[in-house]
Amino acid sequence: MENKIKAVIIDDSAFMRKAISIMLEDDDVIEVVGTAKNGLEGYEMVKSLSPDVVTLDIEMPVMDGLTALEKIMKDCPTSVLMVSSLTTEGAESTMRALELGAVDFIPKELSYVNVNIINIKDELVRKVKAIVQQRSFRNRLRAAQSKSPGLMGDKVATRRGKLPKSDYNAVALGVSTGGPMSLQKVIPRIRKDIKQPIFIVQHMPPKFTKSLADRLDNLSEVHVKEAEHGEIIKAATVYIAPGGSHMTFKKSGSGVTIILSDTPSDTLHRPSVDVMMNSAIDIYGKKMLGIIMTGMGKDGLEGISRLKKLGGYCLAQNEESCVVYGMPRAIVDNNYADAVTPLESIADVVNEVL
Repeated sequence: MENKIKAVIIDDSAFMRKAISIMLEDDDVIEVVGTAKNGLEGYEMVKSLSPDVVTLDIEMPVMDGLTALEKIMKDCPTSVLMVSSLTTEGAESTMRALELGAVDFIPKELSYVNVNIINIKDELVRKVKAIVQQRSFRNRLRAAQSKSPGLMGDKVATRRGKLPKSDYNAVALGVSTGGPMSLQKVIPRIRKDIKQPIFIVQHMPPKFTKSLADRLDNLSEVHVKEAEHGEIIKAATVYIAPGGSHMTFKKSGSGVTIILSDTPSDTLHRPSVDVMMNSAIDIYGKKMLGIIMTGMGKDGLEGISRLKKLGGYCLAQNEESCVVYGMPRAIVDNNYADAVTPLESIADVVNEVL
């Protein structure tokens, strides 16, 4: 097949190389063109084979994954998925990898006796296809070789539409694939004197959201934290929903309280953007500003639809700056976006209207 997606797998575990190869090649659109057992071998392979996508382990002999990633992004920029251990240390290393240019990650805990293997396989294949088929992102990767570092740094398109300056009482933001590195272009640039809380759902496992929140907090003027059950919401604070828990809200005598739970249990994602947004709308009504950024699928569409019917406003990230133009596309295609904005301009828009 002429237009197959070409993949390289870099992992020191023979089992992992075989497992990922089997999962990817079970889809007739994907072809594994090479496997490497350490970062140095993998880097040389990526340079020579120019694959469309790479899966990259972090802990490896000869050359570790982070070093290999830096060299790949400098010399032969490619869409890289990290293979990450679901531990605190693994989460911190993964956050560093996403800063260096990796677009996403898959869990390392793969086993063919695991009843969840089919879910892991489906998610891996979906991510590979969605990332590689996002033409604008692939173009930026290719252009990165001849430009200065920072793959997401260019203002690739102008804003469309305009948000009114309104009396917003809260901001609710949904993001998925490509979110961690994209959020680092937004949250650190939010001015510290805003009066509103910002609620974020980023599709991630437990531990990863804590590491993301800590990293963003170190970079930002506003306070960023992983949300805790029962805490009272404060102004100029960014709350990131913990992986594995829905974040909702309830009014209390002293203000608004965060509620974390595992219900509803039938959502595709936990945390869910729709669950968070619908609960925020229950509290703030049309005075909640909705923002939808890069990600697969359409999580957030239901919440934004309800917000628009109440007379509220929504900002969507534009296609050209998305890693995957799925969630924002659902908003734009349904004519729910009052403004469509490049990644680099989202913080500017927020600062202007709050």
